[in-house]
Amino acid sequence: MPLSELTALLLLSTVTSFTPGPNTTVSTAMAANFGLRRAMQFVCAVPVGWGLLFSLCAAGLGAVVLAVPMLRLAIQGLGVAYLLWLAFKLATTKSLAQADAAALNVGFRQGVLLQFVNIKAWMLALTVVGGWLAGREDVLARFAITLPLMLAFGFFSNLFYAVLGSMARQWLSGPLREGLPTGLRLQWFNRLMAALLVLTALWMLGA
Repeated sequence: MPLSELTALLLLSTVTSFTPGPNTTVSTAMAANFGLRRAMQFVCAVPVGWGLLFSLCAAGLGAVVLAVPMLRLAIQGLGVAYLLWLAFKLATTKSLAQADAAALNVGFRQGVLLQFVNIKAWMLALTVVGGWLAGREDVLARFAITLPLMLAFGFFSNLFYAVLGSMARQWLSGPLREGLPTGLRLQWFNRLMAALLVLTALWMLGA
């Protein structure tokens, strides 16, 4: 792969991986509510799920999705519905104890499946396949370079956001000021995360 194409791929990976989206939002919220250790299941699930999605797109599934509008709409609909459900759970969570009761813990399996209803993940996979793999004579060599590179960006971007969430965990669980109930910071933080998920869902509808 020429250096110019590799540089372009690195730029694309940086922008798409580190800008806020459903994965980074969930990683941040998970770490803030449950701690970094439990959030790591989701952090690890993101690159695994996206890697499977990317491999299937490279094998031709992406062309099927583009050719069948109803399939694309189904993926969008499921993704939007799931994000709105997560947003509702976050918005109604007021304490760390309530987070467990609200079943907000998105585990490894859910994290993998989320990539298949995340239209942003589909668009990135299709973009990389179309721009760096499709029609190339050295497609297997390009795939061998592209896949681990994208997986690394997916892992470290979500780890970065999870670390930020875990660092703020103790502060978020305290009161806004003396005399007020504990957990108000976490409540407003969760509402902010919920709003970001809603905005992401709205963006997915128009994508």
